[in-house]
Formats: sequence, C-alpha cells, structure tokens
Amino acid sequence: MRKNVLLTVLLALTLTTAMDAWAAEKPRIGVLRFTNNTHAAWWHGTTGENLQDMLINELAATKRFTVVERKELDAVLSEQKLGASGLIRPETAPGIGKLTGARYLVAATVSAFEEDVAGSDQGVSFMGLSVGGSKGKAYIAVDLKVIDAESGEIADVRTVEGTSDSSGLRLGLNYGFFSGTMGDKAKTPTGKAIRACIVEISEYLDCSLLEGNNSRCMAEYNAKESKRRQKTKGAINIE
Repeated sequence: MRKNVLLTVLLALTLTTAMDAWAAEKPRIGVLRFTNNTHAAWWHGTTGENLQDMLINELAATKRFTVVERKELDAVLSEQKLGASGLIRPETAPGIGKLTGARYLVAATVSAFEEDVAGSDQGVSFMGLSVGGSKGKAYIAVDLKVIDAESGEIADVRTVEGTSDSSGLRLGLNYGFFSGTMGDKAKTPTGKAIRACIVEISEYLDCSLLEGNNSRCMAEYNAKESKRRQKTKGAINIE
C-alpha cells in the first residue's frame, strides 16, 4: 500500500515537472499595436489596439505561446515614448524584451484593403417588381515583421492576406406613388476578411516560430507567398 502511494506521488511529481518544462519552452511573444498604410474607412483611432487584442487572443488560444498582455507591453512602450505609434527601433527591442520577458515582438501594418473587388448587383424587373442579388468581396493584406527581442534583429517578414465573400437578396417594388424596398443582405465581408487575416497571422507565427523553415507548413506558406508575389507582379503594368 505504501509503495503504491509513493509511486503515485513520484508519478505526479514527474508529470508536474514535465508540464512545467513544457510551459517553460513556450516562447514568450509580444504583439505591438497595428498600424495602417491604407485609406480604409473602417480604420479609426482605436482600431490598431483592437487588432492587437484580436491577435493576442488568437495566439493565446493556440496554447503554444506565452503572450505578453497588451497593457504590460504598452506601459513599456509608453515609457520609451513609443506607445502612440506602436513602432519600435531595433536598438530598443532588447530593452523591451528584458522588461517584458518577450522573446519576439510582432509588428503588423495593414498595407492593402479592398472592398467589393468582385461585387455585382444583378436582377430582373417586371411591371414594377424587381428581384435581384448582390455579391461582395473584401480583401486585406497585412505586412508582418517579427523582431528578435534579444538581439534586435528582424527574425522574419511576411505578407499575410485575408479574403471574404458575401451575397444577399434584394426585393423592390415601385408602382405609381408607392415604392418600398426589403433587403436581406449579408453583413459586409470586411469584418470576416479581417478575422480571417488575424487567424492566418496566428497560424503563420505558430509555423514560423515553432515548426521552423524546413517544416511542411512553411513550405505551404512559401508557396502562398510565391503565388502572391507573382500575382502582384502581374498586376503591375510596366511601360
């Protein structure tokens, strides 16, 4: 009986030690406030913080990172007079890493946004009654920069994209002095595209920082990046 109790205690201690070691191996990561290089109408004063929080939540949900709280990171940035911009200089990264314990700092900039890039509004009309549909599409691109908080060097850069589609039904009536409309249009896809991009960023960071350059997931991301670059290159008219 005493042997069984001893074995149980030893097993519990071993599991606890193993779990502590596993937790200690999880990289500690800080997410900076998002910045914006577009004229997107949905961007306002607190959007950078909102996107920052969204990415923090996604990274924390993976259980693969120890994520620095936004308030903790912002306090350090504010102390260094950098909190308002959400940007850091490479030479300040080691200091931020030391104060927050972060191994990596992630900077993200919204570099492209388009809405209704594949939109349509088609329908038929007969004797004042019209029936039609609408389709919309949103696209967002975010430029990522991963900074090594120990050396201040840029560890990784990547452009991550997100898209979303929506469709809806439009009914209209116009007869003489009476007119009215009913709509059942899907919610704008902008929010869905943003969420898709945030999730993609989280998954990419998981792959890049934890799986490594030779992993299968990185090969898939490299293929995506090559396709994106070719598409961008093809869209540029060189005279």
